[in-house]
Amino acid sequence: MQARIYLPTKNAMQSGKANSRRWVLDFEPEAIRRLDPLMGWTGTTDMNGEVRLTFESKEAAIAYCEKHRIPFEVQEPKPFPLKIKTYADNFRFDKVR
Repeated sequence: MQARIYLPTKNAMQSGKANSRRWVLDFEPEAIRRLDPLMGWTGTTDMNGEVRLTFESKEAAIAYCEKHRIPFEVQEPKPFPLKIKTYADNFRFDKVR
């Protein structure tokens, strides 16, 4: 049972960064998904794939894994470059088109 700790990216449908400030702990799948021949649904016997835990900090998530002896991997977020723009930049005379 391998865990992955990461900071989720912001939702593409919104401009804000809500729900992207808390660290998430997900478990890697242990069993493959199988197709139900009658209904066509997919199912699995791995219930840890349904578990998603959130933490206030990366250290809290690591402490949880160490306390429960869960092997984990931390994925650090990539730095996000800020592009500071103003509305007046749309009407500049020296604007490159």
